[in-house]
Amino acid sequence: MAKTILAVDDSASIRQMVSFTLKSAGYEVVEAVDGQDGLDKAKSRGVNLVLTDQNMPRMDGLTLIRNLRAMPQYASTPILMLTTESSDAMKSQGRAAGATGWLVKPFDPQKLIEVVRKVIG
Repeated sequence: MAKTILAVDDSASIRQMVSFTLKSAGYEVVEAVDGQDGLDKAKSRGVNLVLTDQNMPRMDGLTLIRNLRAMPQYASTPILMLTTESSDAMKSQGRAAGATGWLVKPFDPQKLIEVVRKVIG
């Protein structure tokens, strides 16, 4: 069965690119428009990996990660930040919140697939 990835980003074009890239590599993708939507979708169905942007309305990426990490079923689920933010301060905040890794936008589709395969196979 295909592994499911939750892609959380307020940009429709980024969601489409992520979704297209991952689906072409054989993954199932659930899209969410912001952190709150992502949290609701993660609660309603299990996912193998979460890819989240940082800057979004209603709930940002770090808050989403903290909320997911507080749930037993997501305590060890890989969570990757996919964001334009690349400062060391933001990366350390991401690690502190529980992010598994970091990808900077604009992303290279091949690199995205490589990283995803590394963390969930």
